[in-house]
Amino acid sequence: MLYLYIKSIHIIFVVCWMAGLFYIVRLFIYHIEAKDRSVEEQRILYPQFELMESRLWNIITTPAMVLSVLAGLLMLYLNPYLLHTNWMWVKIAFVIGLLIYHFVCQRVMLQLRKSTLTWTSTHLRVWNEVATILLVAIVFVVVLKSALNWIYGLVGLFVFIAVIMAAVKIYKYYRLKNK
Repeated sequence: MLYLYIKSIHIIFVVCWMAGLFYIVRLFIYHIEAKDRSVEEQRILYPQFELMESRLWNIITTPAMVLSVLAGLLMLYLNPYLLHTNWMWVKIAFVIGLLIYHFVCQRVMLQLRKSTLTWTSTHLRVWNEVATILLVAIVFVVVLKSALNWIYGLVGLFVFIAVIMAAVKIYKYYRLKNK
């Protein structure tokens, strides 16, 4: 029964972590696009974006990441058999990718504060989709486990990536067309 409580906590905090990751990059995009505003607007917007980013990161996103990882490790401790399954190692690899994504976002936030970020809003829109791709991959691996045919799964993931990248390009086209 303890395992199911820990699993529930894990799922809850993964949802919170992902929400934070999705929203933080949105804030980065707005922060970058504020450069196109007047100096007076920038003086108001930059501190506001920094405050919002800081609060989201320190109060929601990072604590949710820590609790997700701790709950996941506790589940592995309570059920070490999971480490003998291939799907769990694939999930762990994707989770490591998500952790790297998390810390790159932290670096982006710090670079925005120092005005040293070289990424454009389009780069950030593409970057935002990386979290979506990792989330989709993790969910499919966990739900399908050993039933997943790895070749079809990999092909499906690449098709999903292509669709997302096409959607980003189409959105950019329409956004620039309507300016």
